[in-house]
Amino acid sequence: MSAHVPEPAGQHPSSPAQQHPSRPARQHLSRPARQHLSRPARPGTVLLRGGEVHSPADPFATAMVVEGDRIAWVGEEGAADSFADGVDEVVQLDGALVTPAFTDAHVHTTATGLALTGLDLSGAGTLTEALARVRAYADARPADRVLLGHGWDAGAWPEGRPPSRAELDEATGGRPLYLTRVDVHSAVVTTALLDLVPGVRERTGFRADAPMTGDAHHAVRKAAYATLTPAQRTEAQAAALARAAALGIGTLHECAGPDISGEDDFTGLLALAREGAGPRVVGYWAEVVASAKDAQRIRQLGAIGAAGDLFADGSLGSHTAHLHAPYTDAGHTGVAHLRAEDVAAHVAACTEAGLQAGFHAIGDAALTSVVDGVRAAAERVGLGRIRAARHRVEHAEMLTERTIAGFAELALTASVQPAFDAAWGGEDGMYAARLGAYRARTLNPYAALLKAGVPLALGSDSPVTPLDPWGTVRAAVFHRTRAHGISARAAFTAHTRGGWRAVGRDDAGVLVPGAPADYAVWRTGELIVQAPDERVERWSTDPRSGTPGLPDLTPGNDLPVCLTTVVGGRTVFGPPNE
Repeated sequence: MSAHVPEPAGQHPSSPAQQHPSRPARQHLSRPARQHLSRPARPGTVLLRGGEVHSPADPFATAMVVEGDRIAWVGEEGAADSFADGVDEVVQLDGALVTPAFTDAHVHTTATGLALTGLDLSGAGTLTEALARVRAYADARPADRVLLGHGWDAGAWPEGRPPSRAELDEATGGRPLYLTRVDVHSAVVTTALLDLVPGVRERTGFRADAPMTGDAHHAVRKAAYATLTPAQRTEAQAAALARAAALGIGTLHECAGPDISGEDDFTGLLALAREGAGPRVVGYWAEVVASAKDAQRIRQLGAIGAAGDLFADGSLGSHTAHLHAPYTDAGHTGVAHLRAEDVAAHVAACTEAGLQAGFHAIGDAALTSVVDGVRAAAERVGLGRIRAARHRVEHAEMLTERTIAGFAELALTASVQPAFDAAWGGEDGMYAARLGAYRARTLNPYAALLKAGVPLALGSDSPVTPLDPWGTVRAAVFHRTRAHGISARAAFTAHTRGGWRAVGRDDAGVLVPGAPADYAVWRTGELIVQAPDERVERWSTDPRSGTPGLPDLTPGNDLPVCLTTVVGGRTVFGPPNE
């Protein structure tokens, strides 16, 4: 799977930026980087010096001291000498950039690992090429009970259609195959897989020779994933965690649930993350809560919330997002899974139990139901308690002025994926095909959310779009709809500190004394302060503002390369502690 978000087509607005008043261009660590496969040694005391440290504590910092699992000091080179003799290790940064580790606020870890290690159709340019990849994969995996794949997008193919069941039956030699569309809200399957799921042809969302959606899709997914052995599942999860660590991601929000991955998958991932040498994993379980007993069961699974992909609707690509007005290219308004009263009951029960609630909502009608439902819950249990709980909404694409105001009023976190806009926005993209150009231009209004005071947390929804944190920040700055773009500083904050705040932690995601020692070291070019155009935070582009710089993310420039990732003081990617 590519590690880069597709570049927006056409011309981009110029980016007013001033070069940051700093040292020479970032180079590399003096020790060769390598990936760890075993649990790292217990963290000691480390002085990092001779680079750039991105910290609000000192915008010109070049050095940092880590004691165990916490940041102890951040400052400039002149003061670093006083620490050199009292630490266990000194790391010469050689001009490298140190930042907080990223938090990806929406991931499906096992599916990501399967896409990394298995059949990935995201790069297939035609239906013919996709079928050839299916055939080659089937030939190479004769022992697999069910073949698993991901990433097809018929809208990007000249044939303009997904593979038929007959074509897949032929390509696989009649074996069971489960193959998800890029948005993971529909799938094509072979006849042999249907035969493994009794009654699937009578379920909602089944069509004789078209992608599965709804209940039918959930049933075939459950049957397909049930064939994974524990070893295969662990291998996939480990691959995803290793990939995240190599990209400077220190924390993942796993969005699991009974219609997505299953309890064994979820609890196994949390255990792997606790025991292994990789990113932290924060778990959400997408199941409706009606009582304190329900809430307790979700906690016992290890989840911090009954949230994530608790579906209020589906996706735009699969025509299942719930809209107020019909799709431009289909004569219906999608699918509503939850009504406002369902939302209200869930949020009220979670709030009473001290549990975070949340929903997957993409279409404008689904978002209206969520906001109306959370507001109704606030009338039952009190607005203050609702706001304090930091309930969240995933994706939140088709917002209106009314629903944005509702997010702000109710302190709902918008857990969003800028790579969606990079992949499907623009005048000729999938959004415009589904909704028409006018409605498409209203999607993913990040600037309006920030202006209203709505908390943002950025993520990938991997494997829907790849793990790619700097590409995600770039996509938020250089939004395909110019008015929706935000500054690099705001996007970076939403992809680091924003993910921590979304789980109720205000002390993390930033390099200041006392914060968790979750950080990444990068090889990159000169640092600047960057906004999408002159209307956004213009004052901060002046070096005299003392605003910490970030890499120049202008499309076409190389993105930073991760040299080291550290989580809780332990190196999980890069050179080992010595």
